[in-house]
Amino acid sequence: MTTAIRHPYLDHPGPIAFAHRGGAADGLENTVAQFRRAVDMGYRYIETDVHATADGTLVAFHDSTLDRVTDGAGRIADLPWEDVRQARVGGKEPVPLFEELLETFPEVRWNVDLKAEPALRPFLELIERTDAWDRVCVGSFSEARVLRAQRLAGPRLATSFGTRGVLNLRLRSWGLPAAVRRSAVAAQVPEAQSGVPVVDHRFVRAAHARGLQVHVWTINEPERMHRLLDLGVDGIMTDHIDMLRKVMEDRGVWA
Repeated sequence: MTTAIRHPYLDHPGPIAFAHRGGAADGLENTVAQFRRAVDMGYRYIETDVHATADGTLVAFHDSTLDRVTDGAGRIADLPWEDVRQARVGGKEPVPLFEELLETFPEVRWNVDLKAEPALRPFLELIERTDAWDRVCVGSFSEARVLRAQRLAGPRLATSFGTRGVLNLRLRSWGLPAAVRRSAVAAQVPEAQSGVPVVDHRFVRAAHARGLQVHVWTINEPERMHRLLDLGVDGIMTDHIDMLRKVMEDRGVWA
């Protein structure tokens, strides 16, 4: 059962389908071309990552370096935007500015992993300038970074838990004492961590009891998608965007 909406970001009928990095299975993750493919398929929620270049420019990119997925090299934090913009993902697609994504896809809501501390303030300044508060949800493995973002932006900003917040919610689901942050709108979690299940009936129930949605990453097999939807999760992130759409269509919940 989907929880009550606590933030406009979550204003969506039924479970949310997230295109993870736009649909990373195609090999052109976090590119305008891949985001456009997801949008053309009907996706309105896209997960991406944000880094800041040496001169404070926000780019949508997962790794801290260009080396793995582009024909460039070097740490993004050490490079000016003029250098980063020369790199090509898969040898052909440029690294996009996050501001460019907000402008190019005005109907999309972005789930943003702030990958490093230098991106935090420029990101919030951009969201303020573009008035995109209803279109972004911020997450990070760093609970401290998410908390700083929340303190700076207030309730306008939707956030998910960091690692500590997820652990505390898992403990509460087992009936153990732990403080669960009330300002988050979602627990965005792996299905399991180090072989230990995270998402089960108790976890989903504990989240929903606190008005939190449960979004699970990164799920690429249809049987796992079905199992999680049977548990009542509120969103699934996938690299295989065609597969998740098919599963949701088969269940009559593709919005």
